[in-house]
Amino acid sequence: MTKTQRQHRIGELIEREAISTAAQIVGKLQAEGISATQATVTRDLQELGTIKVRDEKGARRIVMATASRIAPAPLDHLRRMMGEWVVSVESSGNLVVVRTPPGCAHVVASALDRSALESVLGSVAGDDTILVIAGERSSGAVLASEFRKLAGIVEPASKVKGK
Repeated sequence: MTKTQRQHRIGELIEREAISTAAQIVGKLQAEGISATQATVTRDLQELGTIKVRDEKGARRIVMATASRIAPAPLDHLRRMMGEWVVSVESSGNLVVVRTPPGCAHVVASALDRSALESVLGSVAGDDTILVIAGERSSGAVLASEFRKLAGIVEPASKVKGK
């Protein structure tokens, strides 16, 4: 069994049953003929992003952390990341292109994704460029203006057509 297959099976187990320890998971895997040590299962749980919570009966159990349980990052964090790493912001239609120094786009994109801005539908980061898609209630131009303010970048002068 591969690591990915084992982790998938662990995810299924904790979704289906109330499990509170890695040792319990090891036992359940062994009952299915899957060999894994407690240290391996503990690493798997960390990589899967699990957390321990108390259920409605007060019992502790391991669950998958989901975006709805994790609070969005504060706007100040996004402002710091954009102020430090964003070098330009341009828009077209409902798209915004954010440029950073090489190797920095993922840092800003992660801050954007975790900020939970309502006007951001999603983002895709490369090495030095992030493509941000504006939601239905916004436009690329409005979102780009908001990003420039967060990054402390002066709005570009209006371009004169034909020149």
